[in-house]
Amino acid sequence: FADLVLETWDLHCDRNGREHRTADMGCKELVVRRGQPFTVTLRFSGRGYEEGVDKLSFNVETGPCPSETSGTSSHFVMTDCPEESCWSAVMQQQDGESLSVSLCSPPNARVGRYSMTLAACTDYQGSSYQLGDFVLLFNPWHPEDTVFMRDENERREYVLSQHGLIYQGTSDYIFSIPWNFGQFEDDILAICLNMLDINPKHLRDQNRDCSRRNDPVYIGRVVSAMVNCNDEDHGVLFGRWDNRYEDGMSPMAWIGSVDILKRWKKFGCQPVKYGQCWVFAAVACTVMRCLGIPSRVVTNYNSAHDTNANLTIDRYINEKGEQERYSWDKIWNFHCWVESWMARPDLAAGYDGWQVLDPTPQEKSEGVYCCGPAPVKAIKEGDMLLKYDIPFIFAEVNADVVYWVVQGDGMQKQSIRSSDVGKYISTKSVGRDSREDITHNYKYPEGSEEERAVFEKAEHQKKSVGEEDEGLHLRIKVSEGANKGSDFDVFAVVNNNTDEERVCRVTLCARATSHNGTLGPQCGLTDPVDIDIEPRAEKRVPLRILYEEYGDKLTQDNLIKVVALLKDHQTGDVIVAVRDIYVENPQIKIRVLGEPMQNRKLVAEISLVNPLAVPLNGCVFVVEGTGLTEGQLVKELEEPLEPQAEAKFRMDLMPRLSGLQKLMVDFESDQLTGVKGYRNVIIAPQPM
Repeated sequence: FADLVLETWDLHCDRNGREHRTADMGCKELVVRRGQPFTVTLRFSGRGYEEGVDKLSFNVETGPCPSETSGTSSHFVMTDCPEESCWSAVMQQQDGESLSVSLCSPPNARVGRYSMTLAACTDYQGSSYQLGDFVLLFNPWHPEDTVFMRDENERREYVLSQHGLIYQGTSDYIFSIPWNFGQFEDDILAICLNMLDINPKHLRDQNRDCSRRNDPVYIGRVVSAMVNCNDEDHGVLFGRWDNRYEDGMSPMAWIGSVDILKRWKKFGCQPVKYGQCWVFAAVACTVMRCLGIPSRVVTNYNSAHDTNANLTIDRYINEKGEQERYSWDKIWNFHCWVESWMARPDLAAGYDGWQVLDPTPQEKSEGVYCCGPAPVKAIKEGDMLLKYDIPFIFAEVNADVVYWVVQGDGMQKQSIRSSDVGKYISTKSVGRDSREDITHNYKYPEGSEEERAVFEKAEHQKKSVGEEDEGLHLRIKVSEGANKGSDFDVFAVVNNNTDEERVCRVTLCARATSHNGTLGPQCGLTDPVDIDIEPRAEKRVPLRILYEEYGDKLTQDNLIKVVALLKDHQTGDVIVAVRDIYVENPQIKIRVLGEPMQNRKLVAEISLVNPLAVPLNGCVFVVEGTGLTEGQLVKELEEPLEPQAEAKFRMDLMPRLSGLQKLMVDFESDQLTGVKGYRNVIIAPQPM
């Protein structure tokens, strides 16, 4: 027999991509998922493959120092009876000189970029051929993969969907912003793989790092650290919270991860300015989905940052409701993190499923700014000793806030109520643009037996008292229409739940605040008012908040913190109520003109009205949407936008993908920033 000579080969990027659900990556290279077969076709010249005469074997390797013992290299022969636990090659069909072979990796293979070679031997003579590279990803469709997810709709949302919603606002005013995750966009896979290759663990020990890339727990921890740059590790994002963003992009301005990851790559892995929690979380979600690990962005309202881990956050205010002393412990009106879905074979049974990963740099974990993966189940059960970082996240959803009122004579009085931490934990619903409340995954019902048992285990005595019915009750209400550019009213509402008349003194104070709880200047204050309140009656004390007072004090977070203080003359008790008010931006209107069809021009009409009494300068609209736009489209207005005037323009789109897509718009100007809008567009497939 003459030597078996390989003439050409085909890695079937398109067909394998469709079968492995990676076709949206554009099929420039072969991208497959572990544990699932893929096909290559070999074409020999002169003669075909002869069974019993020719021996075909393959070699795959990944990383800079591949070895069989590290699981980063494998040599395997084409056979009829493959083993599931290792790499295999099986003959599929033979047609003259062409031969189709089905290759398969084990479901616990290392993920990453592999090179593949073929060795063809006849009578101990042989030749070796480089077949090229392919990328191997995690496989949530494979029951043996540690990221296996049973429900197809969930896999579509948490692995394949390239757009979503992130919840923001306050616990009293929840809203969402659109986000373009774009994990299958051009170049994003390469950027994610590069992120793994420049992480400090890889630089310290390349062999060990690559050998651990079969474990989503390890990958999640690396990604959580690499999305922030606090360890001077060439991380992706620079965090900033002080409202001074001139030398970068304001965190409020982003509408997607693609732009951020591409900037990071373009500037040689220098941190991109600037991020805050939802930006860190969204970028981490993109990277995890890209690698094949089901992930979602989660928002926790009234999130505690408990620096001294005593599960209590003390707040000191004076009798006017103004902050008396600075505290490192903070309450964020909301805080975002990521949940990723994986098994935890490193822990006892019962902790598989959703794991918290928090890439926002807050506290160090094993010497590095990262957080997680922490099983959501362990947070709910108060299992503080399990890996990783449970106490910190437990505090984020369970800490107590105690208000101390510092009186004129320096005496401190504890308020008899405290605000609720860890409210309305939210994520986008599967397959719909609505909010799913997942608080029950993190905590037992308040006041329940189980909650008490968990707190006992966590050595936490709950100091805050529930809403009592007896005595005086205080809350803050907002009139309709806290819109940017308008004046609006807030009220201290006092209820007397006793059978006798009560006399009390009420003060209201409003200050601009930022999303991480830092207080800014005052923008409204009432003089103390003494009120008599009948048994079982309710009284309101108003405070009008004027645009001319708050307009130039608001940060880009659009938040005003209102504190109400009530002193009960009869008992001497002090009650504090606090409410964050979100001042609403105007709406961006988006109309889609024409019949949306794949690879056919589509026109979008985008408009916005200036609600302020002053002109807006430097107006810019940024439009993006995976499958609808190639990258970002930018429209700058040449003229200032006058008060109450409407900006309106049209933009041409060329939809590349069919199905449900989101067109997202961000608007920036000198006085109005981070205004978001989106429109769902259903694109019909191109007729064959």
